[in-house]
Amino acid sequence: MIPVMFIITFLIFSLLWAVPGDPVYAYVGIDVVLDEEQLALLREKYNLNEPFLVQYFLWLQNVFQGDLGRSVESGLRVTEELMARAPVTFQLGLVALIFAITVSVPAGILSAVYRGKAPDHAATFFSIGAVAIPDFWLGIVSILVFSVSLGWLPTQGYVDPFEDPIEGLRHLILPSFALGCTSCALIMRQTRSAMLEVLAQDYIRTARSKGLYDVRIIFVHALQNSLLPVVTILGLQAGRIFASAIVVETLFGLPGMGTFVVDGVLGRDFQVVQGSVLLMAFMVLFCNLITDILYAWLDPRIKYDG
Repeated sequence: MIPVMFIITFLIFSLLWAVPGDPVYAYVGIDVVLDEEQLALLREKYNLNEPFLVQYFLWLQNVFQGDLGRSVESGLRVTEELMARAPVTFQLGLVALIFAITVSVPAGILSAVYRGKAPDHAATFFSIGAVAIPDFWLGIVSILVFSVSLGWLPTQGYVDPFEDPIEGLRHLILPSFALGCTSCALIMRQTRSAMLEVLAQDYIRTARSKGLYDVRIIFVHALQNSLLPVVTILGLQAGRIFASAIVVETLFGLPGMGTFVVDGVLGRDFQVVQGSVLLMAFMVLFCNLITDILYAWLDPRIKYDG
């Protein structure tokens, strides 16, 4: 995780040199008019006169100290803005992940147990459709159906669940559904595939020959041994959910990191984009780290040696 994170920080910092024109304008705004003397002073202030690698390590030093620069639009520190918006994205991703797990795992088990029957066909139909439908289209349709036509749920906005749990949850249902539907389908297909493989093993037939109940065979013997590939896809989808929140947050007007990134791109606020992408990359890597740790917890035979 550590070397990958260093590579990511290098790539993100290199984006500064991809900005058209003088890199100074990435710090002060592209619409600001500056003379040569002002440009020289700003280059010295932001260490732009130094070689590229020196600038990178100076920036990296600031990152380790929690300094991601200041927003050109608001003048506030990017770190403070991200810390204020990260809980919104985390809540959205967590609810979407809970929805994906609670629906996909039972559906995948039913699909494997009743292979070739009606539950399996229904689950397959849902998974194919959910993977094929983009998040933004599903979000728009859910707004039209559940908000505009039926009036059950709000269309946009955010309410802190810690201040008003019921209203906060109502504002998160539609965006979480739109964000987690694709992950739900992929996790369900992986659960079905893993369960089918385990149910065909000799020890499952032995357990059945001993007269054990099907429920015990499925949930005690089969499910535990089929969780490793499910955890793999779950870790990948957790990272995807947090990184894909940009479109959904913008669509539903949630003040999270996704909206922050979009505003930064539209306003050419380079410091905002740079800091947001760095934090999202760290969240994806952290999800993968947790997945590796879960491997050893689920299967004691797995050891991570030096």
